[in-house]
This record gives sequence, structure tokens and C-alpha cells, in this order.
Amino acid sequence: MRSSAKNVSDLHRLLHELVLLRGHERWTPKSLGKHFGVSEKTIRRDMKKLASTGFGVAFDRSRGGYRIGAGSFLPPVQLSLAEALSLIVLCEDVAGRDQVGLLEPAIDAMSKIESLLPPALKSDLDEVMDHVEIRLARSGSTESERAIFEQLRDAIVTETVLRCRYKSASGGEPQRSFEFEPYALWFGVRAWYAIGKHRRRGTLAALKLRRFQRIEVLNETFKRPADFSVDSYLGNAWQMIPGEDEYEVELRFDADFAETIVDTRWHKTQQVTRRADGTATVCFQVAGLDEIVWWVLSMGRHCHVVKPKELRERVKREASAAAKQYS
Repeated sequence: MRSSAKNVSDLHRLLHELVLLRGHERWTPKSLGKHFGVSEKTIRRDMKKLASTGFGVAFDRSRGGYRIGAGSFLPPVQLSLAEALSLIVLCEDVAGRDQVGLLEPAIDAMSKIESLLPPALKSDLDEVMDHVEIRLARSGSTESERAIFEQLRDAIVTETVLRCRYKSASGGEPQRSFEFEPYALWFGVRAWYAIGKHRRRGTLAALKLRRFQRIEVLNETFKRPADFSVDSYLGNAWQMIPGEDEYEVELRFDADFAETIVDTRWHKTQQVTRRADGTATVCFQVAGLDEIVWWVLSMGRHCHVVKPKELRERVKREASAAAKQYS
């Protein structure tokens, strides 16, 4: 009986692996093993089984992950209630309500998927959908931003250099034109950004889409660095602006706020120590202090900066300046 159950489990994993490999993500033995909770050795054995049955599975070194041959037969996608519900909620609540702008095509894609769902599954979805909702800080989008988004998206795919005019955050006159090599589009903190090489500065930059004044496509291409990723660019930035220096930040929260703070994962380096008196110490490894200083100030008297000294002094100055406005 155990052997039968194991065979069913293995077969389910193999079929699920085929579905994942059909996508565009670079699946490796390590990432697949983590996804399914098995060893890398098991994944390699699975890939050999799939290859031996004619699915054309092979590791593509140039792509950095497994791929399936173009002529391979794949089973049709069959969604479970949980999978279909997750897709519809993301498409309708997040894209459809413009909570993350410029994703309206997801609604059309979801309509096509819904039209293929079995009637029984559709009925179950209709019953559940009225009781599931996602609310984020709305970003909104404009037609001009949509055009910029599409130009940047196409330039990323073709690795084409752009000449840009960009309005500064201060709202002053537009900067003079500069050449830009777009590497990726990234949504963070209510807005879309293009991350790439700002040739005039000679550094990587994250530029907000709604501040682009004009984009001109040049007859020149670039080569995106093989080791580039949004994660590598952001590093340990608190949100989206990585600083040059790294700081070990230690904050102490009083008992009134401790529970609320530790319930949320604020940063990928977060470490929490709970104390018997109800207080909590939270530590982070942060690149730059410009962003975290405002987050600390938003916690008011409930947060005390233990270290570094630079952060403690900056919070003190800003809090004093704010208090003076009401004295």
C-alpha cells in the first residue's frame, strides 16, 4: 500500500514538473528540489525519467535551467479550485482594479482561461469569489505611462539602447537627454521602475516610469550583464534605494507595538528577539539609511533605535524638527 501511494506521489510530481518546465522560469535541480521538498538527486533522476519517455527534457546551459523540446507532447493544463481562485483573485483584484497598474492584459488572459474551465469548477469559483478580496495601495496609471512601459518592455527584450528625457523628483526642469540601457521592469512601493545603466552617470539606476518625458529608440544594442538581477541590484536596500554603506540596525519596540511589528516580514534580513516583558528587539542588515529613517519615524514613541549611532542621530533630528512645528 505504501509503495502504491509513493508511486502516485512520484507520478504527481513528474506531471507537475512538466507543467513548471513549460513556463519561462529557469528551473534548476536546486530550485525544483526546494519547490517539491525533495533532494537535488531526486530531481535529476526525475529529469532522466522524463527524458527517457520522449519529453525531450534537457539542461540548457545558455539558459541556466531545464527546458522541454519544442516538439514534445504535453498534457493539457487542468487547474484545481485553489489554483484557479488564486489566478482570478490576482487578475481581477490586483490588475483589474489598477492596484498594480499596466497589468490590464491579465484580465483578457484570465477570461480565456475561465472559458476553458469545467462547469463544476466555474460554479465553485463563483461561490467563493464573493468572499475573497485583496486590497493594496493603489498605484494608478496613465496612457502616457502605458506607452513608456511598452517601449521599455520592448527595449529590454531586444536589448536596444534608448535616449531619454526624465523629470527629476524635485519637479524642476527636465534633465538633459541621456542614453539608457534598460535591464528590467520592477514594481515597488506603488510605482513601476525601469532598472538599467544610466550612461551619463555611468552607474545603474532605478527610474520611475511616470517621470519619463520622452523616449527615443536608437539604432544601437547593448548586452545585459549575465549576472544582473533585480535582487542583486537592490541588495539589502530597505525598499528600493540601495546605499553604498551597509549598517547593522537594531531597534527595540515596546510591548504595545511588539506584536504588530513581529507579525510582518519587513526586510529579508530581519531577526527578532522576543522578551518576557513583551518588548521585542528587531535587527536588520540594511544598505543605506535614507529609507529606513522614515520608517522608524512612522513608529513614533514605540520604537527606540539602539544602533547604529548615525540612524539614532538622524531620527532624533527629524523628530525634533517635526515637534518644533507644533510648539
